[in-house]
Amino acid sequence: MNTERKFTVVKQCMIAIGIVINIVGAFLALNLRLPVYLDSIGTVLVSGLLGPVYGMVTGVLGSMISGITFDIYSLYYAPVQLFTGLMAGLVFRTVWLKGWRLPIGSLAVSLPTSVVSAMITAFLFGGITSSGSSYLVVLMNNLGMNLTLSCFLVQVLTDYGDKLIAVILVTATLRSMTPEMKLKIRGGRNGAV
Repeated sequence: MNTERKFTVVKQCMIAIGIVINIVGAFLALNLRLPVYLDSIGTVLVSGLLGPVYGMVTGVLGSMISGITFDIYSLYYAPVQLFTGLMAGLVFRTVWLKGWRLPIGSLAVSLPTSVVSAMITAFLFGGITSSGSSYLVVLMNNLGMNLTLSCFLVQVLTDYGDKLIAVILVTATLRSMTPEMKLKIRGGRNGAV
């Protein structure tokens, strides 16, 4: 079996760290009523280091734990984490998160998640969730905009801001890591545990 395909202890620890980052971010965003979610920084980190499958696992487990412990809405948004992990893992393999392309690459990560989260918010919750972005949905809806369109516009804006923050933090983190550290985490020849 290829060493890079093994589910090593180091990879398991990276997933656990990603889950903790997601939970702490979500808790802070929820309690500070921020218009961004901060619940996918760990997902993006693990996706950037280990690939989309590991990122998807990180995101879903983080959503489940957040949903069970402090924000029931988080359970319903687990599909959003699947798309975040998938898209981040794919985009990190390209040049779209380097230099001036980073905002465009972040948009590629956030658009599919925006569509999924807007549908969940509009059709399952009628536009009102525990997130601080719900205030914007209500405001736009009260100004006469259709609920689904309000949810979609707010989700596009807030998801883009959220994913841009996550991508900037993760790319800075990955840049600060040595190639040897990345090799060890990924389970390369010299880093298999």
